[in-house]
Amino acid sequence: MSTIATIPKIRDALRATFRSGLTHSIPWRQHQLYQLARMAQNERELICDALQKDLGKPKTEVLANELGSVIKRALKSAERLPEWVKAEHPEVIDRQKPWNPTIYKAPKGTVLIISPWNFPMMLSFQPLTGAIAAGCTVVLKPSELVPTFSQLLEEIVPKYLDPNAYRVVNGAIPETTKLLELQWDHIFYTGNGKVARIVASAAAKHLTPMTLELGGKSPVIIDSAYDIDLAAKRILWGKCHNAGQICVAPDYVLVQRDKQDELVRAFQKHYNAFFPKGALDSLSFGSIVSDSHYKRLTSLLSRTKGETVLKGRADAARKRLELTIVKDVAGGDSLLEEELFGPILPIVPVDSLDQAVDFVNARSHPLVLYAFSDNESVKQRLVSQTHSGGIVFNDTFQQLAVSELPFTGVGESGYGYQFMKYTYDTFTQLRSSIDMPKEAEANLAVRYLPHSEEAVKALTSAVYTPIPPSRL
Repeated sequence: MSTIATIPKIRDALRATFRSGLTHSIPWRQHQLYQLARMAQNERELICDALQKDLGKPKTEVLANELGSVIKRALKSAERLPEWVKAEHPEVIDRQKPWNPTIYKAPKGTVLIISPWNFPMMLSFQPLTGAIAAGCTVVLKPSELVPTFSQLLEEIVPKYLDPNAYRVVNGAIPETTKLLELQWDHIFYTGNGKVARIVASAAAKHLTPMTLELGGKSPVIIDSAYDIDLAAKRILWGKCHNAGQICVAPDYVLVQRDKQDELVRAFQKHYNAFFPKGALDSLSFGSIVSDSHYKRLTSLLSRTKGETVLKGRADAARKRLELTIVKDVAGGDSLLEEELFGPILPIVPVDSLDQAVDFVNARSHPLVLYAFSDNESVKQRLVSQTHSGGIVFNDTFQQLAVSELPFTGVGESGYGYQFMKYTYDTFTQLRSSIDMPKEAEANLAVRYLPHSEEAVKALTSAVYTPIPPSRL
């Protein structure tokens, strides 16, 4: 059990391990990745039980969306690691080829990962997988809002991963504050913008590089020509994961005004199909993480000026809240104030695609923009005229299954890349190198003082490079 007093000692021990060179071995890194996969596989029942206790999270959801992803990406990373670590030799002009220009891949060092409560298994071990692959030593700080799970990690991680290289530090604000007082070679934070500013300010004192994965209000735009029933089904499926408590959950829907009621009917139809007896007691629907989050969500609902068209039942004692859908939501409504991060779905009617685009662009850049359209010109317009971490057409949530795509935010939704090689790259320093041969000395003579007129002409020739005409 770590304490505030022991946190600096833990960091120093990990730094000593890194300097020893233990983590530089590729077979050693692969073994740690295999061990990570074994931990997720062997301890799955304990992990599922912990997340059920902390979050009411359905077992199938944990197995499919958290444990499965961790195992798959750990194994793929181990398999591809020998290729990732190879030094690269960029294409250069002929006279520079004898210099052997090289890009070496070096681990950044000792890093800090601060993970959130909503998908605690995946969002703890997704960045850890990349850090292991890169050859870093790591402190993992899981969320205090999932105490059963976080305590479990402190118990099982040392059984599988080398404790000289990887440590779990539990605690709340005091422990996190102490961690942030220390210098790290990279900090990877997943959470909300308010805390991210605190983390970024602490990192700035040491000029520590960071990755921030922050979420935000991810909108859905529905083209009026698209199949409304299918759009509703796919949006609802994405919204119901972890009771809407995920950074890529559809946050609000923009739909043509004359299609709004059709969309509402489709939502009602598919909700009844997903949860014939409602979601309040369903084992397939998660709970709200804490009393404070529950009160925040019910407060937002109490202040909306929109019309509730699917009213979810609530059980405060169990922190259970069914999906609530609200139509005719206008700008400035309580449901548009902040990222909802819960089972609430506002519908914002618009009169045109132009209005939908303007509505999205008038707000902070989202983590993902969802759009339902079969029209290629509409798709390309959204790609070129909006700004978001990712853009997904004709589905929700499923983009997370594609490990080869970079996952990132922009602006208020965060920065930095992750998933597979992108996570490896996050924790890797690219070291540029040349190795000048003695035989190049004749060609280098022109650089030495004093400079003759011919030498000056050669050294400044780039200034006089012909510039082609623009073709606008």
